[in-house]
Amino acid sequence: MSQAEVGAKPSPLQGVLDWIERVGNKVPHPVIIFLILIAFIMVLSAAFQAAGSTVTFEQAQIGAEEPVTVTVAAQSLLDADGLRFVFTSPVANFNNFGVVGVIVVAMIGVGMAEEVGLIASFIKRLVKVTPPRAITFIIVLLGVLSSIATDAGYLVLIPLAAAVFLSLGRHPLAGLAAAFAGVGGGFAVNVLITPVDGMLAEITNEAIADPANHVAITGNLFFGIVSTLLVTVVVTLLTEKFVEPRLGAYHPSEGPETADEPPSGELSAEEKNGLRWAFWAFLGTTAVVLALSLPPNALLRNPETGSLIEDSPLLNSIIFLILVYFFVMGLAYGKGAGTIHGSMDVINPMTKTIAGLSGLIFLLLVISQFIAYFNYSNLGTIAAVNMADTLEAANLSTVWLILGLIAMTAIIDIFIGGVVPKWAIFAPVFVPLFIQLGISPDLAMAAYRVGDSPVNVATPLMPYFALIVIFAERYRRKVGVGSVISLMLPYTVVLLITWSALLVVWYLLGIPLGPGASIYL
Repeated sequence: MSQAEVGAKPSPLQGVLDWIERVGNKVPHPVIIFLILIAFIMVLSAAFQAAGSTVTFEQAQIGAEEPVTVTVAAQSLLDADGLRFVFTSPVANFNNFGVVGVIVVAMIGVGMAEEVGLIASFIKRLVKVTPPRAITFIIVLLGVLSSIATDAGYLVLIPLAAAVFLSLGRHPLAGLAAAFAGVGGGFAVNVLITPVDGMLAEITNEAIADPANHVAITGNLFFGIVSTLLVTVVVTLLTEKFVEPRLGAYHPSEGPETADEPPSGELSAEEKNGLRWAFWAFLGTTAVVLALSLPPNALLRNPETGSLIEDSPLLNSIIFLILVYFFVMGLAYGKGAGTIHGSMDVINPMTKTIAGLSGLIFLLLVISQFIAYFNYSNLGTIAAVNMADTLEAANLSTVWLILGLIAMTAIIDIFIGGVVPKWAIFAPVFVPLFIQLGISPDLAMAAYRVGDSPVNVATPLMPYFALIVIFAERYRRKVGVGSVISLMLPYTVVLLITWSALLVVWYLLGIPLGPGASIYL
């Protein structure tokens, strides 16, 4: 770190983060870690089943008229049924782990564009036209806004941000961290309506006992707009004032011997021509997508509702569109810049990309088994319900209830990813509780959003965490899980504190959370 390099004594906080990095990097390879966790979950599930652990709760279900009463018991992975599941489910577990398909499909297009030179030329152009002082802010803002395109930010923006920082002579891991914090830490909010808004609103409405009351999909829109600005500013300042100075100056010798040179210098005539071709390819592809989306009853609209947002083929095809956009633009760039001469110049880059993902795919195979076994055991559900019941019984004031819901969501998010599963459990508990206090369910939904996102960037159980480690390995040979956790933990802590403070102040001032969404009933 920079302080060590200049002989300065590190601060207590820097010392703690350095200790987390050292300890985290001393643990075995992530594959071994998850195998150990699988063994631990198997033993723990047997112990909880032997103790007769069960929970009964009301669960909101999309499409149901009211919450459904559910009883869940701990299931052992070491009894006959559990062992049958262990032996018979691995292929299904891997097939059902959606992250694998998302990464492979999207990265084929991205990898092709990178290999033919489009990404490097684009970075040169971006660096030339963007004020250096604004680059961090722009990257973080794009990261937060990327949630409209579901997982696109993880696959495209994060590696791009690292390369942009490197081309500017800044530490690439700082760019990676800033983009990751924007994409993951701000995933639950946006300045636009996203699929997440629709799912959360529907689950919230199922949890409302009074059919006369309901929340709209825009119920958190005002809060989401301000939160987007808050997350962007906080992450930008934290990156430039703490994370990047802690990383110190970057030396290319830190990276692997096969690392590419950072894109720098002026664009050649061939590169400029390639970018022009890629731009026209982008416009042409966009025209086709718009033609399939904008007209009434268009192919990419929801065939039943006509919506372009709620369960629409357009949003469900985002990953495929990433493949199409990058493939078409990469092909056009390659022809314009002269880096593609025949069919093998198209096939080889994609083959090389898949080969480079082999280690990640093996790791995801193991992670998919851990997640499936953990879900089978019901331990996560039991923990979440018990925490919710404890918070409900505490008879807290509204402010402390808000903070309690945020804290509980953040803790459970370490183990249970995804926006919908946790809210389906929490909503039937907290929505009626907020209503009893005369508080709008929109506020409960906002508190859940605050607790759900910041932990995404600091938990190894987050599905894309392994991919982030792979991206980081491009720039530092000895990077590990501990390196990424220590890099991202400050974002988690600071975002939780500042974002929680924003929501509490918002509540105390009584500002509407969205159009027609007042704080009080």
